[in-house]
Amino acid sequence: MDGDYLRRGAAEFVGAFALTFIGAGVVMTTLGRDVVAIAFAHGLVIAVFVSALGHISGGHFNPAVTLGFLVTRRMSKALAAIYWLSQFGGAVSAALLLWWIYPASEAVKPTHLGSPALNHLIGSGAGAFVEGVGTFFLVFVVFATAADPRGTFKSIAGLAIGFTIALGALAFAPLTGAAFNPSRAFGPILVNDAWTVDSWIWLVGPCVGAVVGALAYEWLYLRPPKPAPVGPPETGLEEPGPGQTAAS
Repeated sequence: MDGDYLRRGAAEFVGAFALTFIGAGVVMTTLGRDVVAIAFAHGLVIAVFVSALGHISGGHFNPAVTLGFLVTRRMSKALAAIYWLSQFGGAVSAALLLWWIYPASEAVKPTHLGSPALNHLIGSGAGAFVEGVGTFFLVFVVFATAADPRGTFKSIAGLAIGFTIALGALAFAPLTGAAFNPSRAFGPILVNDAWTVDSWIWLVGPCVGAVVGALAYEWLYLRPPKPAPVGPPETGLEEPGPGQTAAS
């Protein structure tokens, strides 16, 4: 699949479309009042589509996750650009379809087409921090389960990633909508023209959190340790070989 931009981009488009279509759809169906339903809808759709398409594109479905892979040099700039176009395109397409399906007065207007919103009880700085921390957790788990070849849950990475999103939404949806994803926020905001002075939160917060999370896991666990460990990797207790400790 190396260099197969069309099929990888298509997978990212489908995953990002599904996330916005299901996630924003549940927000409109519940009028944003059922945090549990919203959290599990976002978590489940990611768990399903990462499991289904992760072997094709890695299952990012999130421009912030792609940014994390780019800054750690785990993907090319050209492929990252294709992913971003696909992710934003999928989210906008889903928002357009939701705008056509749902009745405007009963669902679209009250929820702004499922757009995330900042709780009036907190400031924009706190909101960006919440989005950043949630995305940090998400990207850290993505790297631990999907990027790290030693990841214990690599075969079921989608489940761990989906749970991370659901947990974050359960905690923070009442504060910021818990998007943790620039495209998930951008699609409904663009289609519904729901721009506010706080709209930057869902771009800057997740991107900063993703970069910190990706670099933290990369530097702590993925860069080769010195001296190089030997021994059975499945134990998680690899030790330097004879003479290496003294030489170091």
